[in-house]
Amino acid sequence: MARKKCTRYSGIGGQAVLEGVMMKNQEKYAVAVRKPNGEIEVDVEHYHGVLHGQKWKNLPFVRGVFNFVESLILGMRILNYSASFYEEEEPQDAKSDKDSDKSKGGRGETLVTTLVTVISVVLAVGIFIVLPYFITAHFEYYIRNRSLMAVVEGLIRIAIFLLYVTAISLMKDIRRLYQYHGAEHKCINCIEKGRPLTVHNVMRSSRLHKRCGTSFIFFVLFVSIILFFFIRVDSVVQRVLWRVLLMPVVAGISYEFIRLAGRTDNFFVNILSAPGMLIQRLTTKEPDESMVEVAIASVEAVFDWKKYLFDTFGYEVDDAWMDEEAAMEAGYDGDVYDDDDVFGDTDDVFVDADDAGDAYDDDAYDDDACDGADDEAVDEQYYEEPAGEEYHEEEDT
Repeated sequence: MARKKCTRYSGIGGQAVLEGVMMKNQEKYAVAVRKPNGEIEVDVEHYHGVLHGQKWKNLPFVRGVFNFVESLILGMRILNYSASFYEEEEPQDAKSDKDSDKSKGGRGETLVTTLVTVISVVLAVGIFIVLPYFITAHFEYYIRNRSLMAVVEGLIRIAIFLLYVTAISLMKDIRRLYQYHGAEHKCINCIEKGRPLTVHNVMRSSRLHKRCGTSFIFFVLFVSIILFFFIRVDSVVQRVLWRVLLMPVVAGISYEFIRLAGRTDNFFVNILSAPGMLIQRLTTKEPDESMVEVAIASVEAVFDWKKYLFDTFGYEVDDAWMDEEAAMEAGYDGDVYDDDDVFGDTDDVFVDADDAGDAYDDDAYDDDACDGADDEAVDEQYYEEPAGEEYHEEEDT
């Protein structure tokens, strides 16, 4: 029997925040935060983005620029939201000012967010674009070839990025942020692999994903080497200016490749994705189960994963199976494993020996569900007829 190709792209994307995870599906997003008292707070909002409704902003290469800007704006907003749960006790006057600001529509908060976003972009351009150029300029006496100088500049840029990521990971709060980043990836991998979204299944999934923002940044750095290679001007000011002006072009090209990588699984794409996946080993860490619970809450607030599993893999998980899985998770005390497949594949997972006899039937969620295997391969006691609720895909975030 011929094998059918299965598209696993779910359309959801996300971001780690302070003690939480944001998940976005089209224009709807949810931020789930573990509050200091241990409860999970979930806030669901809509974000229409810049120039909402303009079709031309969705054109190839153009959409990447807008997606990048919108991700920065939304990222600042949700980071401020998550941080608000952990702010120290404020004076009464400060609280009154905040309440007054909210009553005015949050104009003050919007202004601060915009200002912080602009400053962040300027600092990023200065550190990762301008600084490498001036460092490389010190080698002009030894390297006369401009093409080779462009390559050296690119390598210095990548080295600065790696040093930055490694250095901030030494901070306790950033390390926990990286753990929530891993929980976000694990949830998406769990769903796109065709497994029910439970803590047990999420913990067994990979923490690496080809559509990650870390991979996007790596491609920005890589593509910049190629484009800056063609800058042939003598003026130092013009060289720096051209590097800054070309950044939207770099972002647009990088976004298109990340978008392709999220929808394609072939050897060539996997090879190009490998460096970004390796860097994700620095920007993601293995989460604990409490972090996974937060990520799952965020996913379920904006995405019907049961409908997605039925439409994509041909089965639906019923409530009886979920109750059984919850009971199994309640007694699960095995070690946490992560296959860390460099290409984000989670076929080869490691299971604690104590779990070998569990009721979980991994065959029910493997590729046979979408490759045309007999229906008997799926344990029918776990499934029922679909509920019919829709899920929606979105552009990558």
